[in-house]
Amino acid sequence: MKTFNRLAVYCGSATPADPIFVETARAVGVALAERGIGVVYGGGKAGLMGILADAAMGAGGEVIGVIPEALVNTEVAHRGLTELHVVPDMHARKALFTTLSDGFVTLPGGVGTMDELWEAISWAQLGYHDKPVGLLNVGGFYDQLIAFNDHMINTGFIRPAHAGILIARESLSELIDAMAGYQPHEPIFAMSLDRL
Repeated sequence: MKTFNRLAVYCGSATPADPIFVETARAVGVALAERGIGVVYGGGKAGLMGILADAAMGAGGEVIGVIPEALVNTEVAHRGLTELHVVPDMHARKALFTTLSDGFVTLPGGVGTMDELWEAISWAQLGYHDKPVGLLNVGGFYDQLIAFNDHMINTGFIRPAHAGILIARESLSELIDAMAGYQPHEPIFAMSLDRL
């Protein structure tokens, strides 16, 4: 079983009206801190991102933010973190997420969160990393995304070797346990052309 020193947590910078999302971000921050797992996240203080960071810091956890320069200039950077890395752009941000973390947990979010999730999956398929990619399906938020991922598997756009990359669970404890048991798959970089 894999142990985690740090997990990258992807989530929205918005604050949805439904309190389940705020409660989840707060609970995840506290739970990771209590498990001794550091949080690597987008470095902002707005929305679920700020709630997650504040909760983890309040529970004594390590929180590392990674934020592009353009967002620092709009004063959304969270200055009360363990560390705040300012990077040139979104590409550098996602690369540093991958370098600093032992895996990825995706909470509910919007377009930016989806970008981060799918890039983590894509990089895993290719072989840029072999870290587990988790999806916390709170209140059925990701039911349709999980169904679409299954559709891509069933139609052959996701290879059988990569069907288990996305790990989805409804509770954080189940998700972390499943991620800890993740067995890296054969990456595309190791496959011959006739198997692609």
